[in-house]
Amino acid sequence: MLRVDWENYVQRRVRGILFLDYVRMIRGQKNVDWSRHLSTDDHTFLEQQVEADAWYPMETFERFGIAIGRELAKGQLDAVRMWGRFQIHSVFGIHPTLIASGDPRETLLRFQVLRKSFFDYDALEVTELGDTRATVAVAYQMSPEAEEQASHQTMGFIEGLLEAAGATSIHAQFRTKSWTGAPRTLIDYHWRRP
Repeated sequence: MLRVDWENYVQRRVRGILFLDYVRMIRGQKNVDWSRHLSTDDHTFLEQQVEADAWYPMETFERFGIAIGRELAKGQLDAVRMWGRFQIHSVFGIHPTLIASGDPRETLLRFQVLRKSFFDYDALEVTELGDTRATVAVAYQMSPEAEEQASHQTMGFIEGLLEAAGATSIHAQFRTKSWTGAPRTLIDYHWRRP
């Protein structure tokens, strides 16, 4: 029998602005049998209105992400990464001051402040930052499959941020990968200033 250590249990949550993107994608694909991937409780979130400023459970967010990765991206991580690049548009719509035009470094500093509003725990952190380079640490604390997908999505999201700020010749690579045993994922970015 599974026992939960309630004294040390911390529920992880994600902000509705990110949760909503997943819900829209799932709702938009009526021909997919999502019940193969989602619990009854997960379906409840698909039937109600999602508020951008509300908090939602990471467990559901994780299952949504895995389902989307399997059904829509067909396991292709490049597609997940590209989706992350496009996700910047919905976030920028709600947080228009996130992008410092012509200043990728300042944009990442703003992201460092804003990231705490996306998750109620330390899922992301800009650990190193220079004028033409940065390192982002990722620790969503999910299953290996979900962590790998989410890390690729995050890689794309940060690339999208840098591009929107005017950076060129953006290059990103994984230094460490939590889904292969590292304590957390580290993504290194290099770019040219505008």
